[in-house]
Amino acid sequence: MGGFKRKSQPSISIHLAAAGTAALVNYPLWRSSVIRQSGYLPSTASTLELYSHAFKPPYKGVVTVIGGMTWARAGIFFGSDKIKGFFEERGIKGGQVAAPLLSSSFVQIVNMPLIRTSIISQDPSSTSIRASVKRVVTEEGVLGLWRGTTAGMMKTVPKYCTAVVVKDYIQKRYNPKREGREVTEWEVYTFMVGKAVTAAVAGTVLTNPADIIRNEMFKPGTTLGVLGTIRQLREREGWRWMGRGVGSNLLSVSVPVGLTIFLIDALERRSVRGMSGQ
Repeated sequence: MGGFKRKSQPSISIHLAAAGTAALVNYPLWRSSVIRQSGYLPSTASTLELYSHAFKPPYKGVVTVIGGMTWARAGIFFGSDKIKGFFEERGIKGGQVAAPLLSSSFVQIVNMPLIRTSIISQDPSSTSIRASVKRVVTEEGVLGLWRGTTAGMMKTVPKYCTAVVVKDYIQKRYNPKREGREVTEWEVYTFMVGKAVTAAVAGTVLTNPADIIRNEMFKPGTTLGVLGTIRQLREREGWRWMGRGVGSNLLSVSVPVGLTIFLIDALERRSVRGMSGQ
């Protein structure tokens, strides 16, 4: 059966299908993480209360949020593969880091208004994403939609850079085909799962503090910058704030990132085997 091989040219349709499936699974987990990290429920609320609230209607902005998650993750992974291929074809070193850095930075900047208003919309006092957009523009002007971009990039860019670098390292270093023997489908898919989980968890845990800073900056009426937000958090909670919501964040972030990585691999493998008639 051979080892696991990636397609030489990434497919945008495969990336969109993988990211879309992950986004559907992720929506309630994303809500629970936002609610916890933004303090929309009392800090005394139990984990059961948190997830119970996250799964309850109204599902404000569900279509917009899922659509945004889909194009963003597909764009980051597809763009990373394309840019890395561009570097490799020209013999330019550093593509493994530069590729996810460039693709995730671009996506983060473009997607920022949607990210901020989606988070604000989960505030019990908000009625919809449209209302959140109107509120931000009225209070802060159009550029307010991009407020928190620095904090957002602090979280998103390192997360995806870490995830992509880790998955590529594992793919190169531990790919079953390197052993020079036939491997079973079970071994191939176990390898895919292990690679996806390791990459997703590494990227999520390292960037949890930046996620909290970003969500704090997104709260309506908050005008503090990154350093001011950190000082406020430290004064209010000590350094414990850095671990706030890490459990829910592991679910809301690791699950969709890991699932996207796995599904891209699995769908590409099916595509390659289909074309080869296996």
